[in-house]
Amino acid sequence: MTDQDNTITANLTPLPDKVGVDGLEDKWRKTWDESGVYKFRNTRDRKAVYSIDTPPPTVSGHLHVGHVFSYTHTDIIARFKRMQGFDVFYPMGWDDNGLPTERRVQNYYGVRVDTSLKYDPDFKPPFEGTDGKKIDAKDQVPVSRKNFIELCERLTKEDEKQFEELWRSLGLSIDWSQTYHTIGEHPQRVAQKAFLRNLARGEAYQKDAPGLWDVTFQTAVAQAELESREYPGFYHKIAFRFEDGTPIYIETTRPELLAACGALIANPDDDRYKQYFGQYVYSPLFKVKVPILAHPAAEMDKGAGIAMCCTFGDVTDVEWWRDLKLPTRPIIQRNGRIIMSVPDWIEDPQGRAIFEETEGKTTFSARKIIVDHLRESGDMDGEPKPTTRMTNFYEKGDKPLEIVTSRQWYLKNGGTDKKLNAELIERGNELKFHPDFMHVRYDNWVNGLNGDWLISRQRFFGVPFPLWYPLDANGEPDYEHPLTPREDQLPIDPTNDVPDGYDESQRDQPNGFTAEKDIMDTWATSSLTPQIVTHWAEPGEENEALFKATFPMDLRPQGQDIIRTWLFSSIDRAHLENHCLPWANATLSGWILDPDHKKMSKSKGNVVVPNKPIKQFGADAVRYWAASARLGLDATYDEGQMKIGRRLAIKLLNATKFALAIGREDENHHVGAPAVAHWNPADVTEPLDRAVMAKMALVIRQATNALDSYEHSKALEVIESFFWQFCDDYIELVKNRAYGTADSTGKTPSEAAVKSARTTLGLGLDTFARLLAPYLPYATEEVWSWMHAGEGSVHRAAWPKPEPFEQAAFKVSPDVLTYAGEALAALRKIKSEAKVSMKTPILSVTLDAVDDAADSIKSTLGDIAEAGRVVGNITLVRAGAAIKAVKQVAAAAKSAAEDAKNEADAAVAVIVKDSELGEPPAKKPRK
Repeated sequence: MTDQDNTITANLTPLPDKVGVDGLEDKWRKTWDESGVYKFRNTRDRKAVYSIDTPPPTVSGHLHVGHVFSYTHTDIIARFKRMQGFDVFYPMGWDDNGLPTERRVQNYYGVRVDTSLKYDPDFKPPFEGTDGKKIDAKDQVPVSRKNFIELCERLTKEDEKQFEELWRSLGLSIDWSQTYHTIGEHPQRVAQKAFLRNLARGEAYQKDAPGLWDVTFQTAVAQAELESREYPGFYHKIAFRFEDGTPIYIETTRPELLAACGALIANPDDDRYKQYFGQYVYSPLFKVKVPILAHPAAEMDKGAGIAMCCTFGDVTDVEWWRDLKLPTRPIIQRNGRIIMSVPDWIEDPQGRAIFEETEGKTTFSARKIIVDHLRESGDMDGEPKPTTRMTNFYEKGDKPLEIVTSRQWYLKNGGTDKKLNAELIERGNELKFHPDFMHVRYDNWVNGLNGDWLISRQRFFGVPFPLWYPLDANGEPDYEHPLTPREDQLPIDPTNDVPDGYDESQRDQPNGFTAEKDIMDTWATSSLTPQIVTHWAEPGEENEALFKATFPMDLRPQGQDIIRTWLFSSIDRAHLENHCLPWANATLSGWILDPDHKKMSKSKGNVVVPNKPIKQFGADAVRYWAASARLGLDATYDEGQMKIGRRLAIKLLNATKFALAIGREDENHHVGAPAVAHWNPADVTEPLDRAVMAKMALVIRQATNALDSYEHSKALEVIESFFWQFCDDYIELVKNRAYGTADSTGKTPSEAAVKSARTTLGLGLDTFARLLAPYLPYATEEVWSWMHAGEGSVHRAAWPKPEPFEQAAFKVSPDVLTYAGEALAALRKIKSEAKVSMKTPILSVTLDAVDDAADSIKSTLGDIAEAGRVVGNITLVRAGAAIKAVKQVAAAAKSAAEDAKNEADAAVAVIVKDSELGEPPAKKPRK
């Protein structure tokens, strides 16, 4: 505990005979769970709360070490803020709806959905896990939608157990009572309520329009989910012909779409085609009359410079179709195959016969048929030429996307509204990005939007749209007047629930109703995580109080690759609903790379399972590796870094045990009974000890500023650097005085000098336990329990402040410690070069030191002599020629960074001129 005079009272416990990091995870996890140390305490003052919009990981059953990376970064900040006195609101969610879950369930259980089937309460899946093997669709057993959803829920529960166990072993300070599921009742209610309000304000709307479609997953895909990949193909040079048979050639990679052609398009500035604009030609094989038109998006240097516009081959076709008001002639079905009937715009008998050959064929098979006929008709010039083109894929898909016309739901996001676009750009300016250079990615995305957000999906496991449609006398739905539930009825599933004024018997009957069968895109729910976790718009005083105390939230941590999806969509939803940002700060993490600097991914087979390094090195060590990486930058999986982290944790345990044992040992160095220690900064009286206080104040200030700026790696670097200096230099310099051992002359240090050393050791290690607590939660909790038995967790202790240490320093410079350490290193170097034991006495030594180093060494000479075993004289010579020359070279190369100044100076501060060694101590015979 800390009194008003900054005295720290330590209730010391018996120390263990041996220390180590093994077993600490199990020990302290149990204690933390029982004590509720990380539980949100329901503070109602918004200024006293720090709230985190923790990313809900996609529960896919596959864990890799990348999962521990950014979550460790977040946990460091959560722990830091908790120690600063905030009541930290730190929930965890599971993103368990959407395509990844469906794909995993299909493969794991060997099933697929057939909406025509009725629910079977006794259904048992054919498989329980398939060892990672993919089950072909033809081998999957059809099940009802409800049976499939039950299997999704069953498997995600098992996957979530694995994730929770990982987070707990890693030491995340999550409040597990705040856990949620994106498919759960509460998130469904929030998502449906937000959608109904968007609909009422005109921000959500539906329309029939061409959109990107994944033929494998049988669903529409949003712009944010696109991935451009190289795809091999062939250019085919094909002749369209004027009335008199004169050819005009186009080049296309998709000849199978000839029947869908509505026009030929060229650039209005292309002199080759200006004379043809407004004229008509006939398509090969099908003899359909189409115009030659101009559009500025046509690329003069691509292919022949003139292209056919088909409905639809790519997004450029959509642009031309929309701008030039071309006819809609779709021939691709949702399953990616050619339609099953000849379209009425093909009137030529031979053309209709050719089309019949392609009916129901895949685009690949249809292409072969069309190309064979073009060869036969003489309408193809030469053979197809290989090419590679960039093609749109769904980010989780394996086949190029098609463009299919369908009725879909959209949410306004600034893609078609310049005013909203400008407002969302301004929201991005309000948000604090960490690191700041990530801000440009947000702006680029918003500025590049070309359509509103498509939020409907033709899948099964997700949040249903809370809508029905009235049916007319012919059983046709009236999409313009959807039926909606009241908010107090949410959540609802329209395929099971009935709208007010109707009964179940009227479902799908003339003059009755039909359900909206589409579900919301998973991002449409995930974009509302700030509202979900803070209980937005939920009835009850407790929910209202929680929302006011936590929203807008303080932090959104996430990966850099989902700025365009999760971060932007969350801002869009909060802007439309809450008229503000959802959080004040966003921290963006990089990716994990394998040792060959390639991004880790399951498809590449270079993934490391996180349980392995945690078991091998310990959770603190793995956290240290993650914490060493800066935000926004990729980091390599490095077991060497984990070994350093493990060594740091062990050193903290050993150093603390050593310091606490002083004064509690008998003549045989056995630790005595528990004791109470009082560490009062006013008792720090020696120059060396005061230098430690000065350096500690500087480190606290630098680390605090870095963590306040979300620079966790910079804070760790500052703390760790001083910790090793404290252990390697200060403890070695001061341990004889701390023990009260007589020096080489037989003189015993004064009681005040001994107390000064012990106080400095106590204050130092107490402070290091707190400074390192966000990084090494297990090791720091262990040493804290030795120092503060019965006083609670280090993770609820106060974050140290620099002022008490600055007062204790009495304006002594931290350089005193640095130069004393350099002098000790110079004395040890003598013995190292002579290849003798460090216990060998030095009879005399002359040190050449720069002026400021000489003054520091003089003030700490007693400790230096004891630590270096100097039994004779130490002569100090000020700034000799040799050291001046080295000093000048070092000064020229020295970093301008202020925190590097001491180290750069110390490296050239002291040089040994002359020395004389005594006899090495006799070796003790081995037992």
